Amino acid sequence: MIKPRPLACICLAGLLCGFSLPSQARAVAGDASAEIRRTSFGVPHILAKDEQGLGYGIGYAYAQDNLCLLANEVVTVNGERSRYFGADQVTVEQRKNLASDLFFSWLNTPAAVAGFWQAQPAQVRALLEGYAKGYNRALAERTAQGPGAECLQARWLRPITPQDLVKLTRRLLVEGGVGQFAEALAGAVPPTDVAGLTLDMSVAQARQDNFALERGSNAVAVGRERSATGRGMLLANPHFPWSGGMRFYQMQLTVPGKLDVMGAALPGLPLINIGFNRHLAWTHTVDTSRHFTLYRLELDPKDPTRYLLDGKSLPMTRQRVTVTVKGEDGKQSTMSREVYASVFGPVVHWPGKLDWNKEHAYSLRDANLDNTRVLQQWYSMNQADSLKALQGSVEQLQGIPWVNTLAVDAKGSTLYLNQSVVPYVDAALLAQCSDPAAGQALIVLDGSRSACNWKNDPRAAQPGIFPAQLQPSLSRGDFIQHANDSAWMVNPAQPLRGFSPLISRDEQPLGPRSRFALQRLTQGGKLTGTDLQQMVMDNQVYLAELLMPDVLQWCGGQASDARLSALCGSLKAWNGRADLDSGIGLVHFQNILQTLLKRPDIWRVAFDPQDPLHTPRGLAVERAQVATALKDAALASKALVEKAGLGADVRWGQIQQAADGTPIHGGPAALGVYNAIQSVPTAGGKRVVVSGTSYLQLVTFDDKGPQALGLLAFSQSSEAGAVHAADQTRAFSAKQWHVIPFTEAQIKADPQYRLQVIREVDTAAVATAP
Repeated sequence: MIKPRPLACICLAGLLCGFSLPSQARAVAGDASAEIRRTSFGVPHILAKDEQGLGYGIGYAYAQDNLCLLANEVVTVNGERSRYFGADQVTVEQRKNLASDLFFSWLNTPAAVAGFWQAQPAQVRALLEGYAKGYNRALAERTAQGPGAECLQARWLRPITPQDLVKLTRRLLVEGGVGQFAEALAGAVPPTDVAGLTLDMSVAQARQDNFALERGSNAVAVGRERSATGRGMLLANPHFPWSGGMRFYQMQLTVPGKLDVMGAALPGLPLINIGFNRHLAWTHTVDTSRHFTLYRLELDPKDPTRYLLDGKSLPMTRQRVTVTVKGEDGKQSTMSREVYASVFGPVVHWPGKLDWNKEHAYSLRDANLDNTRVLQQWYSMNQADSLKALQGSVEQLQGIPWVNTLAVDAKGSTLYLNQSVVPYVDAALLAQCSDPAAGQALIVLDGSRSACNWKNDPRAAQPGIFPAQLQPSLSRGDFIQHANDSAWMVNPAQPLRGFSPLISRDEQPLGPRSRFALQRLTQGGKLTGTDLQQMVMDNQVYLAELLMPDVLQWCGGQASDARLSALCGSLKAWNGRADLDSGIGLVHFQNILQTLLKRPDIWRVAFDPQDPLHTPRGLAVERAQVATALKDAALASKALVEKAGLGADVRWGQIQQAADGTPIHGGPAALGVYNAIQSVPTAGGKRVVVSGTSYLQLVTFDDKGPQALGLLAFSQSSEAGAVHAADQTRAFSAKQWHVIPFTEAQIKADPQYRLQVIREVDTAAVATAP
C-alpha cells in the first residue's frame, strides 16, 4: 500500500545523495526508491541503490507506458481470459481463450510457480518484488487521475504480484516448446471420451510454422581484424512481435558499483535481454535447436489411459484444471478438464498429426519447464565485465531458453554461443529410439522403453540437457553472424560441424538472410558502423538479385500475352528493394515467390553443401513446368492486385503501414530482406505490420566506451494517443537512427531530459526540472 506523505516533507537532496552509495543489502520493505530519468522518445534510465529499488523503478516506468499491455498479459498467464472475455474470443496470438486458459492453468499451477520462486536468488526476488510494487503504484496513480488508458475501467485490471511476473516468465520459457502445442494439450482427451474440444489446429499449425519468422533475428559481431577502428562492433536486429507479451521495451538500468546496462527487455522482466554495458554488447537470435521431444506411447489394449513402459502397464497421471467461463448472458460458470501425462510429460492430441487413439498417444517433454535459471542468467549477463565472464555465466547457469547469443567486446573479440536448453539426445540415442517416419520437423522417440529417456550429464545445470561443453561456440577476430539458420555457417572460414541434430544440423541450405549477410561480410575490406546500418536500411531483396534476371528473361517471351504486359513492366521498373518508394513490382514479386518457393524444382542450380553461400540459385525458366508455374503465379498475382484495388503507381509505403498509418519499409524474411517485416492484409489492399524489426542496436567502442545508435521500431508506449506511441516509429520510417544515451553526461545533455524520483513511502512521484 502507498502511504500518504506530504510532498513538502521529502528531502530530495538527501535522496539523491543516497544513490551515490552502493548498497549490497536487501532493501527494507517499504523503502524502495528510484530515479527515473527520461530522455528522447521517453526512454527511461533507471537509477537505484539496490535491486528492489531498481525493480520498483522498472515496474513504475513500464506501467506509465504499457499499463494495459501488461495487465492483459497477466490475465492470459493466469488462465482468466474466458472469465472476462468469453471462451470463443481470441488472444493476441489468435488462440481461442478457452484453449489458452486451459493451457496456462496447467502450466502455472501454484506448486510450479512456488517452485520457480524458491529457486530464485535474493537479488532476482528483490527485482520482481520491486517491479510489482512499482507497477501497482503507477496503477494507483493513473486510476486516481481518471480517464486515460483504455483498460482503466476494466474489471480485469488489478494490482499484480511477483507471482504474476513468474507466470509471465514461465510463459516465455515454453515459447519454443510446449507453448506451441497449447491447443493440442487443451484438446487431448482419451479416445473413449466424446467431450473433447473442437479446435482449429490450422491456426496452431500456422503459429508453429511462423515461430522463427515472428521471433527471428539478425545479428552481426565484427572483430578487430575487420573493424575500421580496430574495436568491436555489434548489430542487433531482433524480429519480434509489435504487440503483446513479446513486445520489447527500451531502458537503462543502473545500481552504482554493481550494474550499468542499456538495452531492451520483454514485458514483466526486470532486466535487459538484448543490450550493452561499458565492456561489451550482445544480442540474441532464435536458434534452430530442439527444446523438446515427443514420445510415442504404446497404450494398454485394455485402457487408453494406461501405457506400456518396459513391458509394464502404467496409469497416466491426471491433473484437473478448472476455468471460469463467461457465457453469452454474462453469467459465469466453471469448466474442468483432466490433463493426462506419462512419465515423459503431458499428452497432446493433434488430429492427423499426433493422434491419441486406442493404440498410441504422444507425450511432450519440454526441457525449459525445469529451467528456473533464466532470470538469473540474464541478470548475470547484464553484469558481465568481459566476454569470458559472459560465456562463463552461460556455461554455468545454462539459463538461455531458445536463442543463440552473439557478443563483442571493446577490444574487438567476438563470441558466438549456441548454448540454450536442449534435450540431451545425441546421434546414438536418435538412431536407437527415434521414429524415422516422423522426419526431422519433430523429434519423436520411443515411449515404450525407459532407455529412450534423455541422457544425464553431471556437467549440465539440470538433468536431461546437454552440458554447454557439448554445444557450439566460436570466438574470432574477424566476424560472426547469425540469421536463424543452424550454427554451421556462423563464419564460413570455420564451420561448426558434428553436433547432435537436436543442437545444430550442418550441410543444410542457408536462409536468404544469412546468404545476404555473408555476401556483404565476405567481400573483404574494413567494415564501419555505417556498413552494418546499411545492411538493414538498404532493404535489398536478396532473392530478387538471384532470380529477377530469369524472371525478366521470361517476361521477354510473354510479349504476345497482353494480360502480363503491365505486370512485367512493373517488375522491370522495380528497384529490387523494399523501400517506401518501391513500386508495385515488389508486390508482384512477393506474390509470385510465395507460390514458387513451395516447389523444390524451381532452381537451376540445386543446393550444394560444398557451396552453401551461392546455392541454390537461378530460376529454371527453361523448364516447361517451372515456366508454367511462373505464369500461373504471375496471373494469380495480377488478379490479387486488381481485386485489392492497387493502381500501377502505388508505392510500398502506401501499402505496408504500422497500426497508426505510419508507412513502414522492409519486407518478408523469406525473400531475403534483412530488414524483415511481417505484415498481414487489411482493407483497401493495405497491410498492417504485426512483427519484424523491433529493437535496432548498433554498438561501437572508442576510448570513451560504448557508442550506440538505435531505435525501437514500434516506439515505447503501446497506448494509442500516448506521447511516445509513434515517435520512434516515424523515425524508423524515415531511417533516422538516434544516439542512445548511456553515460551520465549523455543522459543529462539530452534535450528531452526530465527527472522523476519515486519512493515507496510517498503517494506521488516527485518531479523536478532538469
